[in-house]
Amino acid sequence: MRFELFIASRYLRAKRRQAFIGIITSISIAGVAAGVASLIVALAVNNGFRQDLQDRLLGSTAHISLLRVESDGIQNWRPLLAKLEHEPHVVAAAPAIYEQVLISRGPRARGAVLKGMLPRYERKVSDLLQTVNVGSADDLQEAVAPASQPASPSPAAQTPANPAPSPDDLTALHARVAAMPPIVLGRDLADSLGARVSSVVLVTSPQGELTPFGMVPKYIRFRVVGVFNSGFFDYDSSWAFIRLADAQELFGLGDVISVIQFKLDDIYRAPAVGDALEQAANRVTGSTGFMTTNWMEQNKPLFHALRLERLVTFITIGLIVFVAALNILISLTMMVMEKTKDIAVLMSMGTKKRQIRRVFIAQGMLIGVIGTVIGLALGYAISWAGGHYHFISLSPEVYSIDYVPFAPRLMDGLIVAAVSIGISFIATIYPSWSAARILPAEALRYE
Repeated sequence: MRFELFIASRYLRAKRRQAFIGIITSISIAGVAAGVASLIVALAVNNGFRQDLQDRLLGSTAHISLLRVESDGIQNWRPLLAKLEHEPHVVAAAPAIYEQVLISRGPRARGAVLKGMLPRYERKVSDLLQTVNVGSADDLQEAVAPASQPASPSPAAQTPANPAPSPDDLTALHARVAAMPPIVLGRDLADSLGARVSSVVLVTSPQGELTPFGMVPKYIRFRVVGVFNSGFFDYDSSWAFIRLADAQELFGLGDVISVIQFKLDDIYRAPAVGDALEQAANRVTGSTGFMTTNWMEQNKPLFHALRLERLVTFITIGLIVFVAALNILISLTMMVMEKTKDIAVLMSMGTKKRQIRRVFIAQGMLIGVIGTVIGLALGYAISWAGGHYHFISLSPEVYSIDYVPFAPRLMDGLIVAAVSIGISFIATIYPSWSAARILPAEALRYE
């Protein structure tokens, strides 16, 4: 053990008459530990929110979406899809139609985003169909001739007026319900409608049909075949899925889609790959008007807010470490005053001034290192327990998720440790400089 470290460790073990200094030292260690642990937990929560939201968003939506802005959708989309899915960094592509609709069941009604898609493609770019935990999404597989209800009320579609229907009437009613096109609802949307598997819901399109009697809303009755629970409130409360052909019929589009979605092998290449896909689409179709949006652009305000919150959290809670550093400064200053005679004796025996400085620097660093190690262990333990047991619940209507996520990172620990030890080192500069300025003759004059 080096001379300076040996002296510093002996000074930390205060005798009974120096108990007050020992208390100050213990408070300094506890302050550093509390600050480090608080920083680790706060950064783990911030990183957990960012990672959880990013995973849910990227699992629920595509990395890149290609749109046609100068026309009502993308025509001749099949050859375009086949060409673009082989572009560099593209893992999969899927056609889709997005529209705002009104979904109702009896007196209950909710606005929703209706997505028409092909499941065999959709499962390659999104995980939402994998979250169907009630019923099944298998009925969304595209049929050769999809069944659909007429756009106007049909006597056959009405519930029999007979209050005591015969078995034949019940069989016919079940057959009509089974012939309705399928729909999958989000969990919260289904709850708000009071719908469950096998329920019938009415989907009304804002794009009505022009008749001699004016504009008539166009609607189709759907049979609920499944309920998905993504854990992301925005999707669970306002999204529904139907077959692509049913969406085209409901909105009167013909063989047209509104968007082609892409999944990439590297999500951070989205801007560059999006530009390449625009150029490729213009080249394949021989026209212009294509544009892309990516997950970064769609969620930019959210992730910017999380980054800003992370910075503010680091600065705010870092003040705890700064306060602990003041305790280190006070503790070392009092130690210098207490050990003035010891320092004079050491210097008279040949100890150099730089060694005296190193003694008190080592003492302050020991306090900082011990507090940092305790804080890191405590912070990572709390973060692990919080991430493993999810013991802090949240309101999903407010935070989009139902628990506080913890995601501690090794890099955060290294940064916090470096900052903590650096602040502890700065706190030792003045006391060590004061100790080295002691004159042995003056200190021992009256001994």
